[in-house]
Amino acid sequence: MAGSSLPRRALGRRLRGYRIRAEKSQLAAGLRVELSPQSIGRMEDGQKVKICTSQIRDLLDFYSVPEPGDERNEIFLLWQEVKDQALAAKLAGTTKGWWQAYTDQYEPHFDHYLGLEAVATHLTTHQVVLLPGLLQTANHRRALSLAGDPNVSAAGLERRLELAAYRQVRLADRNFRVDVLLSEAVLRSTPGGHAVAVEQLEHLLGLIGSRSNLSIRAIPLDSGSHLGLLAQSFTLLEFPPLASQLAEPPIVYVEGYEGGLYLERTDMIERHRRAIADLQRVALTEDDTKQLVQKIAKEYGA
Repeated sequence: MAGSSLPRRALGRRLRGYRIRAEKSQLAAGLRVELSPQSIGRMEDGQKVKICTSQIRDLLDFYSVPEPGDERNEIFLLWQEVKDQALAAKLAGTTKGWWQAYTDQYEPHFDHYLGLEAVATHLTTHQVVLLPGLLQTANHRRALSLAGDPNVSAAGLERRLELAAYRQVRLADRNFRVDVLLSEAVLRSTPGGHAVAVEQLEHLLGLIGSRSNLSIRAIPLDSGSHLGLLAQSFTLLEFPPLASQLAEPPIVYVEGYEGGLYLERTDMIERHRRAIADLQRVALTEDDTKQLVQKIAKEYGA
């Protein structure tokens, strides 16, 4: 993938760690290799920045990373993966991720998320208000888009629906595992009115239990105390190992009205894993979830 590839993200995260360890600022690092501090920041965030091998080497010298040593070897293995991936994308004529054709239809922070979702092998999401985009019908998505931007053009709205449909293609990938934990409140939400809600609920009924790589379970409103009440909505993304066999750690994405947070610290990841375990403890089985969805659909369709 282009944009924020896994090797690029891993390289940036390690370079950030070495810079912080060396107590150097992004400004100082940029001056050392003739890049702006903003470029250093983008590189550390896993974004594409024009940089060469000699500049990478100069940064490692500036950060006092020992030579020779395992840390340097790891950096250059990742750098080689970044270059190999860029060359492969260029030869294939795909220098951008498919979602970047729709950048005019989503907030800037969501570009990074879409790049991560495109390469994740396991996604676990807990939602207390909104249905995940991977599960939304076109009419449900349309109602949400109009609520957020009543003045969106007809063409713009259709492009948003196209984007949602392209994202959902990944559900057919057996190597992409998706575990969805939904508050009952999400199932009872009615963007677009009862008719749209019934259509959405019937779509969920068709998905529950239909794919080996997809699990959808509801958290009843009367499920008592659990960590999901504190964690609120979040998505945990997990990734395959890199070609160099280096482990690529998971990331938690938390979306808010004003932007998104990307949490990578080990203690934060573990807290969210504990929340997931507690949510799974109180969640209905898929069969019981199906019964609840059927019950709500019957109420709204009456």
